[in-house]
Amino acid sequence: MVRLPMFDREALSIKPLSQRKHSINISIVSRLGTTNKIENDEKITKIASHISLAKINNNANIIFIGGHVIRSGTQEYLLDLMERGYVSCLAMSGAGIIHDYELALIGATTENVAHYIKNGQFGLWKETGMLNDIINQAYLKESTIGMGEAIGQAIEHGNFPHKNLSLLAAGHRLRIPVTIHVGIGYDIIHEHPNCDGAATGALSYNDFLKFASVVQRLEGGVVMNFGSAVMAPEVFLKALSMARNVAHQDGKTINRFTTLVCDLHNLPDDFSKEPSTDSAAYYFRPWKTMLVRTVADGGKSFYIKGKHGETIPALWAAINEVENN
Repeated sequence: MVRLPMFDREALSIKPLSQRKHSINISIVSRLGTTNKIENDEKITKIASHISLAKINNNANIIFIGGHVIRSGTQEYLLDLMERGYVSCLAMSGAGIIHDYELALIGATTENVAHYIKNGQFGLWKETGMLNDIINQAYLKESTIGMGEAIGQAIEHGNFPHKNLSLLAAGHRLRIPVTIHVGIGYDIIHEHPNCDGAATGALSYNDFLKFASVVQRLEGGVVMNFGSAVMAPEVFLKALSMARNVAHQDGKTINRFTTLVCDLHNLPDDFSKEPSTDSAAYYFRPWKTMLVRTVADGGKSFYIKGKHGETIPALWAAINEVENN
């Protein structure tokens, strides 16, 4: 049988990060206490109360983030919540590990896609590709390690001048699962010759199973989604089905929990019913999946429109207020 041709990655020109013009550096990181009043403050306070109660009762508080959350400079707020026990699991896309890793390593991240795609240099940077080496080595050493744990461990114990800003390193240090949910071909490190699809798939799947394990403690807990339009609702839906399947066999339920979605879409005040299939809004998965379907049997859902640099600090401030009252 004649096999279809495959791209020869060895032909690629990989350049050092020192030759890349970075769009973002660590100056974007906001310091704790920098919060502004936002609309929906009442909602934020209610959510903060749910999060505080979940922590007291040892129920899960799960945060999903897209890569833009790291680029918005909210690291110190998330790190503080992790250190104080308000985060049971931090779930992110493959883009998240790239931004977290680059900021920890060189204090900068993000490239001008429109510029670098013109000559095919987009994503092809030597130091960033070393993430694949971390993943590959972890795959060979330990069959159950997750991608978040492997990279967090490498950052925490490696020569990373800005590791204090790394969510991955904090997860390793604090023993909080930071789970990475990748799609093959989604991330720039998949372009590199040292990307091993088997290793990438295995470590990300391990993280999915770790995530599903946390979801088993979601009764009375909170799931938050900051800026993930596809990964978060899809990963949550499957993990919740698995957790409910096992709970049902034991005569238990996972129905009473709270969901929060923070994004820039305009949703109606009443989002308790999913939009019709002929509406473009139907394809905004966080609405139908996280705000309607998964909470239909006793849960509560909240939607807040706002930038991550506003909503995450506002939530942090509300949690502090609840804690101090």
